[in-house]
Amino acid sequence: MFQFEFMRYAFLASTFIAVTCGIVGVYVVARSFSFLAHTLSEIGFAGAAFAVFIGISPLWGMLLFTLLGSISVGELSLHTDQKESSISAISALFIGMGVLFLAISGSNSRYATNILFGSIVGVDQQDVIQLITLSLVVLLMLLAVARPLNFDSFDHIGAVATGLKTGAVGIVFLVALAMSVSIGSQIVGSLLVFILLTLPASTARYIGRSIGAMACWSVLFALIGVWAGLYFGFITNWPVTFFIAVIEVAIYLVAYLIHAIRN
Repeated sequence: MFQFEFMRYAFLASTFIAVTCGIVGVYVVARSFSFLAHTLSEIGFAGAAFAVFIGISPLWGMLLFTLLGSISVGELSLHTDQKESSISAISALFIGMGVLFLAISGSNSRYATNILFGSIVGVDQQDVIQLITLSLVVLLMLLAVARPLNFDSFDHIGAVATGLKTGAVGIVFLVALAMSVSIGSQIVGSLLVFILLTLPASTARYIGRSIGAMACWSVLFALIGVWAGLYFGFITNWPVTFFIAVIEVAIYLVAYLIHAIRN
């Protein structure tokens, strides 16, 4: 399998994507931002479609749209009593925009499928370098605000009471989340990127007893999903995203059942 260059690139890129999404996912789950990750995936679809329309890489279109969308949607969710309705309206708008951009750009259905469901086996050396660079930027951002982010994510009331600038910490995290959605979409697509941002971390909460432990378990489960997904996708020629989704759901259900039995 590794005799093929595209598979070596796929495993290298997916490793960094899994590590990034696994760690970011811990804070997504802790801050109850699963809905935001899902919304950003739809915003990312519109961004990728817009990039196709103007003739640039879909990754950069995703980054542009998700960076703007994460901050605006994140702020909206904090300052409106109709959070669910507002987010649903935004999601519908961006899905419609994405469909429009693809239609007027004249792209074929295969290209649209790659945006929605990912195409990690199609990455080249330049794509790998871009994905690794963005992943490292996200990880460095989280490292820079690790202590206040941990405090705010797992004890928000206490963080506010001690005078922590939770707004600034939140913006840094929203930017990191937007970037994670964009790079994660390269393997599972904009439609299902929330899988890597929620399921491994949700599973890790049943096992880890500290933030560090949860992050390690989350990364491990994300790596198992993407590595096994790539392997099974290679030997069966079935979509990699299908295997990643099934594997992550299976791991989650096993952890949930064990936790339920013990408690």
